[in-house]
Amino acid sequence: MLIAGEPSGDLLASELVLALRARYPDARFFGAGGPRMAAAGVEPAFDMTEHAVLGLTDVIKKYFQFRALFHRLLALAIERKPDAVIGVDYGGFNLRFGHAAKRHIRRAGGTDWNPKIVQFVSPQVWASRPGRAKVLEADYDLLLSIFPFEKQWYAQHAPKLRVEFVGHPMVDRMKRAEGREKREGQRAEIGGHGPEIVVLPGSRKSELKKHLPIMLNALRLIREKLPAARAKMVLPTEELRQLALSHQIETEIQVGNLHEALAQADLAITKTGTITMECAFFGLPAVTIYKKWLLGLALALGIITVKSLTMPNLMAGEEVYPEFLQSAATPENIARAALELLQNESRRQKIKEQLAKIVVSLGEPGASQRAAVAIEGLFN
Repeated sequence: MLIAGEPSGDLLASELVLALRARYPDARFFGAGGPRMAAAGVEPAFDMTEHAVLGLTDVIKKYFQFRALFHRLLALAIERKPDAVIGVDYGGFNLRFGHAAKRHIRRAGGTDWNPKIVQFVSPQVWASRPGRAKVLEADYDLLLSIFPFEKQWYAQHAPKLRVEFVGHPMVDRMKRAEGREKREGQRAEIGGHGPEIVVLPGSRKSELKKHLPIMLNALRLIREKLPAARAKMVLPTEELRQLALSHQIETEIQVGNLHEALAQADLAITKTGTITMECAFFGLPAVTIYKKWLLGLALALGIITVKSLTMPNLMAGEEVYPEFLQSAATPENIARAALELLQNESRRQKIKEQLAKIVVSLGEPGASQRAAVAIEGLFN
């Protein structure tokens, strides 16, 4: 049984299913995910990705809907008694599901059903609410990690939890990106032309509304110093493009083909999050930002304990990408950092060297295959 609640998890789960099927040709898969899982041969109870939420407000609004889905999946698991229950990312939902499944097993005495409980992609317990690591330790048989520092972190905070670093699935996807080397070779040194800036405000409406005005004003300030600078905004959906157009912007907007844009750009102005790792894969210098009222509260209360929300910075243990959060995310700060990165070639080169080391640390291609081997090991 697999559960994935977002499009990214749907993709990752589908890759894992294909890797498991290669080892267990007669295996049967069911659960809740999206179209990619269904295409990989997972019998869907329903499309979980249709219910993806975009923040705490959405979670509150859909609480009863999620509660019903949760109990429907738990009843299905108890009825069908799978040998393994695998949560893929979607930590808030999946951690509760794993706990509920384990609680049922304990109450029943574990006699008729005792599956292996697995989580693929660690919840960011190392960033906030580290006590959740103890929940994982108590309920889970295996945690499959995609970042190298996580295994050591769990060894200190939840030593009884089995953690396997399998590598980052993005490595495989980048290797499969057609023409990547050719496109990267087309990125010229800044000097003979205006710099190409890629603008990445986010994949959610709330992020677009918060980040877009700031980023556009930062671009205006950059162009005052570098009139030849060119900018392209990349958004994942046409719906978001239409929302961006309502701001009457002059910047070119591209829907999809993110990797092509990253390969050809000289600088990214981007929200924090997974997207920063994609920038890192392309050796692209970036300035990162994030604004959200709950973030300010979490920072003020000390709920978030990490020094940066930008993953390359966390992995390097130092500031690789300049990061501006909350009130620090001003057009002036962003423009100043962007201009420094565009005009300081030695700084750009240092960043590229740091990013190359980070990418190497994520392991070789084959994350899903290594994840399947680790799961198989639970039954040997």
